[in-house]
Order: sequence, then C-alpha cells, then structure tokens
Amino acid sequence: MKIVIPGGSGQVGTVLARAFQGDGHEVVVLSRMPRPRPWRVVAWDGRTLGPWSKELETAGVVINLAGRSVNCRYDAANRREIVASRVDSTRVVGEAIGGAAQPPRLWLQAGTATIYAHRYDAANDEATGIVGGEEPGMPSAWPFSIDVARAWEAAFFESSLPRTRKVALRSAMTMSPDEGGVFDTLLGLVRHGLGGSFGDGRQYVSWIHADDFVRAIRFLIEHDDIEGAVNVASPSPLPNAEFMRQLRAAAGVSVGLPATSWMLELGAVFMRTETELILKSRRVVPRRLLEAGFGFTFPSWGEAASDLYRRWACKSGGRRAA
Repeated sequence: MKIVIPGGSGQVGTVLARAFQGDGHEVVVLSRMPRPRPWRVVAWDGRTLGPWSKELETAGVVINLAGRSVNCRYDAANRREIVASRVDSTRVVGEAIGGAAQPPRLWLQAGTATIYAHRYDAANDEATGIVGGEEPGMPSAWPFSIDVARAWEAAFFESSLPRTRKVALRSAMTMSPDEGGVFDTLLGLVRHGLGGSFGDGRQYVSWIHADDFVRAIRFLIEHDDIEGAVNVASPSPLPNAEFMRQLRAAAGVSVGLPATSWMLELGAVFMRTETELILKSRRVVPRRLLEAGFGFTFPSWGEAASDLYRRWACKSGGRRAA
C-alpha cells in the first residue's frame, strides 16, 4: 500500500515513515524542505495545489501531520504562522483528495489532545470530554492553543469526501528515544539534576509510547468502522510530579530539583517558549481505541519510561555525558 505523509519530516512523521517502510509499504513524505531520506520525499508548500497532489491518486492512506511547532513564544507573528500552517495545509489536502479520480480510502489528520480543558477532576474521553477555552482563572495565553485546535479540526471536518473515511487524531505527546524529541528533552533535564516537578506538580501529563502510536495508526487503518475524533494517548495519564519521579527512576537518578511556576515563566522567556506546554493539565484517555479492542503494549508510564531509556542508552552508545 502507498502511504502519503504530508508534513512528515518531523519526529512523529519519521517514526511513522520508518515503521511503514519496514512493513513493506511505499512511503511518500511531502515536505516544504525536501532532503534525502530512506523513503521518497516530494516538495509541497502546504498551501496550494501542485504536482504533489498526484501522489494522492494512487495512495491508500494519507496521514497529514503538517503544522508549525508550537514550541515558541505566542507573539502575533508566530500565532499567525501556527494557525495558517495547520488550517491551510488541512484545507489543501482536502482539496487534493476531493479532486482525485481515485482518492485514498482513509485520511488521518493530526490534531492535539490540547483541545480538551485544563482539569484535575476527571479524564477527558471522546464522549464526555470537555473542550477547553473557558476555564476560570486560565492564563491569558492559554486559550490560543484551544482556538488553534478548534480551527484545525474545523478545517478537517468541513471537507465533504464521501469516498474517503476521515479520522481526527487527538494525539498526546509521542515519546520516542530519538534525539531532539520530547523524551530526549525531559531526560536531559533529569540527567542534569533538574527533573523535579514542574509548578505544583498536580497537572496531568498525557503521553503515548511511539510503538503504541504506530500500532494505533495501523489499528485505525485496519478498522473501517472508526471515523471522527479519536484520542491517541495511553490509558494512564498521571500527575507531573509522579510522571517525573518515574522518569527519574527509569534513568537511575534519585533526586531532581523542582521548578516553581515563576521559575518556569522566567525560563520560558529566555528559551522562547510558553509554560502552557508543561503547566496545563492534559488528562486524556483513549476511550474509542479501548472500546474497539486496541491493546497497549505500554499502558503505564513506568514501563514505558524504562523501555525508552534503555533504547535511548543504546542509541547514545554511552557517549553522552551526564
């Protein structure tokens, strides 16, 4: 089967492309800045139709991951780019599918678990979860990410494509041992003694092991009865303080200095990012996947962190100094 991955040059796209090529599928990545990869890479601009759209004619599945990183300050220019990169790319993928003589049978569209409300009292599933944006006392910068998530999904669902099944992926943080990813970043803090709780440590962390992410995508491809929004996250979100404790245990580090909210705010200014990425409580569970019979290889963070650390250590070859 041919699988086309718009915006597949990042970490998650690389994880998927590597896995699907290993399965024997033909993988094509659409990228704004094509560079040599083990699979075919085709240029596109993420906004307008072009020669790249012909790739969809013979594809079985499209997995659109396009979107500028949110790991930045939410100034006016970055906000415009974050929204446009998601909405424009989603709309043009829909146009390409709609104009195909033989459209792909499935369109998996990246989204985010951040669409749900900041809360501690209960988990957000697809049926009962609360979409965020109006929580009392929320910092002024936080509603922006909800607006982005809403606009992203709206652009996806507005396309009428009767011959193509559509699934919106409300994904949590994908944890892989690859350099530069979320796990690598958090592990770096732990190994340098900074792996304590963030803020008060009560905020929930939703995550998914990269292996389970790939398996969930395969599962969604195989199950023609599933469409609409699907939470792609482990069934065991946990508070940040416990999340970091278990990560320290996996890495064999006994102590980690905590970071108060004001320290994080100050650090975020210097690092050109936003504290929402680590202080918002994302308590998300994959109800639809579980009800459809999907089984997680790594349902709990402790075992996932241990496996990821082992793989990270093998990749690093012991060369990275603590």
